[in-house]
Amino acid sequence: MLSVLILLPICAAAIIAFLPKNIPTNGIRLGALYFSGIVLLWNLFILLKFDIKNPGMQFQEYLPWNETLGLSYQLGVDGLSILMLVLNSLLTWIAIYSSSKETERPRLFYSMILLVSGGVAGAFLAENLLLFFLFYELELIPFYLLISIWGGEKRGYAGIKFLIYTAVSGALILATFLGMVWLTGSTSFACDAVSTQTLSTGMQILLLAGIVLGFGIKIPLVPFHTWLPDAYVEASAPIAILLGGVLAKLGTYGLLRFGMGMFPETWSIIAPTLAIWGAVSAIYGAVVAIAQTDIKRMVAYSSIGHMGYVLLASAASTSLSLVGAVAQMFSHGLILAILFHLVGVVEAKVGTRELSKLNGLMSPIRGLPLISALLVLSGMASAGIPGLTGFIAEFIVFQGSFSVFPIPTLLCVVASGLTAVYFVILLNRTCFGKLDNDLAYYPKVLWSEKIPALVLTAFIIFLGVQPTWLVRWSEPTTTAMVAAILPAEKTVISQVALK
Repeated sequence: MLSVLILLPICAAAIIAFLPKNIPTNGIRLGALYFSGIVLLWNLFILLKFDIKNPGMQFQEYLPWNETLGLSYQLGVDGLSILMLVLNSLLTWIAIYSSSKETERPRLFYSMILLVSGGVAGAFLAENLLLFFLFYELELIPFYLLISIWGGEKRGYAGIKFLIYTAVSGALILATFLGMVWLTGSTSFACDAVSTQTLSTGMQILLLAGIVLGFGIKIPLVPFHTWLPDAYVEASAPIAILLGGVLAKLGTYGLLRFGMGMFPETWSIIAPTLAIWGAVSAIYGAVVAIAQTDIKRMVAYSSIGHMGYVLLASAASTSLSLVGAVAQMFSHGLILAILFHLVGVVEAKVGTRELSKLNGLMSPIRGLPLISALLVLSGMASAGIPGLTGFIAEFIVFQGSFSVFPIPTLLCVVASGLTAVYFVILLNRTCFGKLDNDLAYYPKVLWSEKIPALVLTAFIIFLGVQPTWLVRWSEPTTTAMVAAILPAEKTVISQVALK
């Protein structure tokens, strides 16, 4: 059942890559849209069959692959990954649907998107360390090509920078995985066969540092964030949706699954450092976003800040904060996707992303009124306005983290307030005011350009009004993860006793 989420996109990518050259671009786009739609429907089918009360892995699949290396094809889904799978398939469909009908080299373009979708799904499903790494690295070259070929003026520089940073991230993670297996004496890379609790505390902290640094680059966290603005800004809008909405979630997911999940005893030791790191990232992302004059770069920096909330919640490691972390990951993916899509529409119709050249887009006759209204709603969602999904995710994160780390939580609350500041700046300068040219009539926005934003808006509003549909899937799993973590005090006491 789970293999369909991996094999169907990969097979579809191969089919589209070898389609005859006489097929028009829109025909190739519709084919990719058809395959991604099937994957999305299959994801929803798994979601409906998912047992919410079961905290463990479900729909597991196992196939021996290379027993000498300890590599097996082992898949499973739980409350930590089920929403990430839905987010991946939904945003893949959105990205394909919102892509231009005149995309150059369409066979390569859509096959790379589908290949990314299959690789990301495999990473979320893998229960074997080496299998996770293979899927984790599978998206590297496709994303590099998507940025370098179909990106902006500095696409080559942005693509190379993304490639280098992501390769370093993969190298750190692979080295840590190998160390975990070799040092524990395990004969298998299966997650349930590796127990780091037999290692000394110092060695556990060293391995955990590799996990944190490796996935911290992918999230990314300050100061490993410098690839993000270039990649997000130079990528086309559909690819920016996948970069921010899906790829960054691999980093936070890996941190929870392999950091907290496999180092329960030492997680609480580094938790204070992680909480401070999350607060610093949140403040930094918000402050730098305020200083931007390019609205796409402003949205890119906002992503850094919101990922800091997830790190704070992970460090707090309470049942409520972890539920909030998963909710924040999903909500942030939706909000960032609609923001990048709307910014892409504005750039296509107006011809610029510069705040100094944008104004009056809310004009009902000559402007982009619906796009502006949706941009206002998206900014409100990102700023955590009640009634939208961004609010409930951030509120749960702050509520669950405050009792453990009050000062970092308050700093993140301040960062959330700063989010409202830079979105007010963005909206005030782009949507309101008077058009400079009284004769300017911007091109009409087609319904095909409105539908992706309307679909995402429906999710943002519905999950904001009915947050139970967002948090119910992850609660049993995150509660079980918290139960496995020793409080910091007990960890220190046990170390002293051993000495």
